[in-house]
Amino acid sequence: MLSRFLSFLLLTCLFFSCNEAQKTDDTTYDLWIKNAKVIDGTGSESYRAHVLVLNDTIAKIEKDTTLEFLAQEQVDAAKKVLTPGFIDTHGHGDPIESPEFKNFLAMGVTTIALGQDGYSPREKDLSGWMQKVDSVNTGVNIAMFVGHNSIRQLSGVNYEEVPSEEGLAEMKSLLNNAFDAGVFGMTSGLEYNPGSFSKKEELEELAKVVGERDGLIMSHMRDEDDTEVEQSIRELLSQGKYCPVHVSHIKSVYGKGEERGNEILSLLDSARAKGVQVTADMYPYTASYTGIAIVFPDWAKKPHDFDEVVAKRKPELQEFLQNKIAQRNGPEATLIGSGEFAGKNLKEISEELNKPFEDVLIEDIGPYGASGAYFIMDETLQKTLVQSDLVNICSDGSPTMRHPRGYGSFVKVIETYVNDDRLFTLEEAVYKMTGLAAKTMGLQSRGLIQEGLKADLLLFDPAKVKATATFENPHQLAEGFDEVWVNGKRAVTNAQFSGERFGQMLRKQIPQE
Repeated sequence: MLSRFLSFLLLTCLFFSCNEAQKTDDTTYDLWIKNAKVIDGTGSESYRAHVLVLNDTIAKIEKDTTLEFLAQEQVDAAKKVLTPGFIDTHGHGDPIESPEFKNFLAMGVTTIALGQDGYSPREKDLSGWMQKVDSVNTGVNIAMFVGHNSIRQLSGVNYEEVPSEEGLAEMKSLLNNAFDAGVFGMTSGLEYNPGSFSKKEELEELAKVVGERDGLIMSHMRDEDDTEVEQSIRELLSQGKYCPVHVSHIKSVYGKGEERGNEILSLLDSARAKGVQVTADMYPYTASYTGIAIVFPDWAKKPHDFDEVVAKRKPELQEFLQNKIAQRNGPEATLIGSGEFAGKNLKEISEELNKPFEDVLIEDIGPYGASGAYFIMDETLQKTLVQSDLVNICSDGSPTMRHPRGYGSFVKVIETYVNDDRLFTLEEAVYKMTGLAAKTMGLQSRGLIQEGLKADLLLFDPAKVKATATFENPHQLAEGFDEVWVNGKRAVTNAQFSGERFGQMLRKQIPQE
């Protein structure tokens, strides 16, 4: 009799225990992503879990996958990985003219940082411009930086080498106004005009303002050539006494090899050891892309009169361009990306027009007549740089740029650095594209799969992602990111775009985004 009672008691306990294991909470969630292999953006090992979304937020992460929940929508993720949406710390594009940003969404990017290389909208009131962006709804979230070059132009300082007291005060005022509007920092483009005219004292005065406003300086440095890159880094590090600093698209033009890469990284590591908050980003291609003015001498660019230079100094300009292009791996290594010669390299154009390439540059293109891709980087050196713990991934791309990096960068990291070369585990690569990028920029509510953070999420099979864009056909969307959520809403379903836009204009707030 006693044994029967004990058996009954045991069965009763098991019944209630099992029911308790299946018990749900009382919330009806908007989205239940079931049994996902979660890579959370911290760099830690993946784990299996249910992820539940309510409104635009990750409301619950449950590692006990036997539990059941109520949700408006369920997605079976058992055979795929779930990661945070990727964050592009260096992007380009006009969110008012072209708000879709499908190229970014297709490669898993849900947040981009604009205002790069020293250029932001030519608006003294950036808050008004941001409100316009709010009104159009963008496909991705947008974090803004204010450009140093643009501040110089708007203040009237422009090409002055040393601003007057009044000019510097106006630049500081514009910088503060931009922070009031919600920018995350300032970018500089010291290889471009008018930023190239600025001196150390001016840059450090502005860095003090950036530091006071808890911002970041991202810099396209003064010179990325191998003989000058270390000095350019030191110039940026001097600003790091006052605020965090970030090397945009870190590279060494003409530099080669692992040893040279480690020498460059040692500058960053030494600065970090001394308390300077320095980081960098990089895109996974060995060709850069920028305006053709990069190959012209300063004395042939604004504010100088190009026609006058050609009239008076043409032989000197021809010789300069001959040497410059030879140094940059020859005319076949400069691929024109815009204008009437788009898609052809300088050698091909030269042969087509039956004239020397330097005359093509002077007579048919000019310093502001085109942009181009330049095959000037060493793959071994670049792979050395990208493995640094201080370097996150960016694209430096846009919807219109004739360079595959705007359509393939983040996919190429998985496809090449993870699947093929084994430079990183998938967890490490995702960290470089999410958590590290968010930390660098000061994005406090994105970049991780964590309860309470925004539901920017990707669901995909890492073995199936593919970068289809090439230099010949750069505007081909990446493949493999089957499901993309932006702020909790489906932007991509079964690799098809929803046709709706769910991004937001992000504004930096202290202490929260």
